[in-house]
Order: sequence, then structure tokens, then C-alpha cells
Amino acid sequence: MIDERKRAVLESFAEGRKLYKLMEFKKALQCFADALRVDSEDGPSKVYYLRCKHYLENPPPEDWDGVFVMTSK
Repeated sequence: MIDERKRAVLESFAEGRKLYKLMEFKKALQCFADALRVDSEDGPSKVYYLRCKHYLENPPPEDWDGVFVMTSK
């Protein structure tokens, strides 16, 4: 059974991923921030939060397929 905190994180993360794939990075960023307010150690939410910030500053091409390409270590 999943506790309420984890369920809240999962729901926020799922909504954020959906928005991320639609290139709605500002809205997705908020979802990942919501998840991190519940669990500041949630690794996937941290990753996607940072990716959204990156794409807000450096938008991907219009034909973007949702894949994040690392350009540095």
C-alpha cells in the first residue's frame, strides 16, 4: 500500500511528465516543485525539475522527441 505522501508525489510527477512531453515546461516545473515540497529527496522529480529549468532557458527544437541530450558531465 502506498502512503498519502508518496501518492501525492507520484500524482504530481505523473502530471509533470505529461506536461513535459507536451513541452509545457513552466507548468511541468510547477508539478515537479509540488512533488519536491512533499518529498525533497525524490530523485526523478529533481531530475525533471532541472530539465524543465534548462528547457525554459534553452528551448528544444519544435520537432523535439522528448529525449534529453546531455551536453556536458
